[in-house]
Amino acid sequence: MKFEHVSFRYKEDVPLIEDMNLRVKRGDTVAVVGPTGAGKTTLVNLLMRFYEIDAGKISIDGIDIKDIERSELRKMFGMVLQDTWLFNGSIQDNIAYGKEGAAMEEIVRAAKAAHADHFIRTLPDGYNTVLDEEATNISQGQKQLLTIARAILADPAILILDEATSNVDTRTEVLIQRATANLMKGRTSFVIAHRLSTIRDAELILVMNKGSIIEMGTHRELITKGGFYAELYNSQFTGANLHEAEGNI
Repeated sequence: MKFEHVSFRYKEDVPLIEDMNLRVKRGDTVAVVGPTGAGKTTLVNLLMRFYEIDAGKISIDGIDIKDIERSELRKMFGMVLQDTWLFNGSIQDNIAYGKEGAAMEEIVRAAKAAHADHFIRTLPDGYNTVLDEEATNISQGQKQLLTIARAILADPAILILDEATSNVDTRTEVLIQRATANLMKGRTSFVIAHRLSTIRDAELILVMNKGSIIEMGTHRELITKGGFYAELYNSQFTGANLHEAEGNI
């Protein structure tokens, strides 16, 4: 995937992304970090053509995304977001939504890879358990595991992940992290990262602030640079240590 001289602005007189050049190898993980409201989702919106770029070119496997039908382009992406999206229907149907005509054994295999099979089997109706409109009959973490199972079954070429472990207990968080690792294997992934400790191994980190990419590099390069990312990382790290210390008192 390539971004070549890409420029984009929501408002004509407010430049956001200016002359951005980026090459992402197949299977790489690109983390997008920055404070709230920095514009982390802008990149995702451009990739999936929810907005059109003003200048330059974004290509996937050498094909300009402008030459790909939007519906076809979006089939190439799998998304696991903080706000889980499940519909009123059985757990089986919710997972199968990722792939038309999926066989039961494929659904179960995806659920196992997403570490969801165990909790599904503890439910009174197992895979036939019907989720109500708000899916209040399962926990937030369990909902997330189902959306990961759906993405695994869909087998997309490119992943968009919005770190999705807020409001879950520690055990479920570990399961979500393992499930996400299974999902990311061999795929190009864009991770909108909130906790920087989770993306230290990303091949590329894009640091955004006020809608613009202000730094770019690996974790080590950015820490060595001692700029915005290093400051952000150190403040989170110190905050986490303080929190743990307080918890141990």
